[in-house]
Amino acid sequence: MISTHTVQKATKPMGESVAGWTFFSNYAHVLVCLAKNPDARLRDIAERVGVTERTALRLVTEIEEAGIIRRVKAGRRNSYVINSGAHLRHPLEAHCTIGELLAMILDIPAAS
Repeated sequence: MISTHTVQKATKPMGESVAGWTFFSNYAHVLVCLAKNPDARLRDIAERVGVTERTALRLVTEIEEAGIIRRVKAGRRNSYVINSGAHLRHPLEAHCTIGELLAMILDIPAAS
């Protein structure tokens, strides 16, 4: 039997992935959000990253437990301080710091 399926070309803009994956994880996306806005609410982080608030809380908590960020209470709100000297966790990129990663993504000078 001959298939009558037709193959349709992807209609996504150039540069947008058909498969839906990105090079950076949601952890990196959360760090970028916090670097841009240290006073961001979990709701805002979740929206920007494309996850639920519960997932955003889990990601922030795990990043905090790893010593990459520090949560500072300001009344009823949280503010986040990034440890730019912390090293990336995977052996292939452990020679790079969080500050270097953020500097590259945000196009800012790396902290010394």
